[in-house]
Amino acid sequence: MINRGKPTKSGLVELTFTVPVADSPGQLSVVGDFNGWDPYAHPMRAEDGVYQVTAIVGAGEAVCFRYLADGGVWFDDPDADYHDEHGGHLLAAAPNGQAESAPGRDAAKTDVRDAAKSDVRDAAKSDVTVPARDSSRNGAKDSRSPVDA
Repeated sequence: MINRGKPTKSGLVELTFTVPVADSPGQLSVVGDFNGWDPYAHPMRAEDGVYQVTAIVGAGEAVCFRYLADGGVWFDDPDADYHDEHGGHLLAAAPNGQAESAPGRDAAKTDVRDAAKSDVRDAAKSDVTVPARDSSRNGAKDSRSPVDA
């Protein structure tokens, strides 16, 4: 689930990403172009049966993102405005406070929940790796992103 806040006077919007713990293949981070695809920038915290984190972006900004679970498992949020080969896409609230319709959303009304579940199963079989965590440097042993931004 994705909750878009209202734009602030300074033109920023809070995007809150939420994933049920039961639907996750492990500890999660949300990664995307808003954080340089850095898996350590927005780790999700588990509380009350959900993983959740909030990111702040510019109002009207288009955002591409994916979730990354332990073991290098990538998956998409079915509540994104639309999906392509890069992941899920969102349009943060427009500067006037209204969320705009993203391109292709109505045309792509396929069952993205099944596609996202399939992505998780396929990703779990892949050989993608994520740098190991190390408590000596705020949890990051390697600050490089596993994705080419």
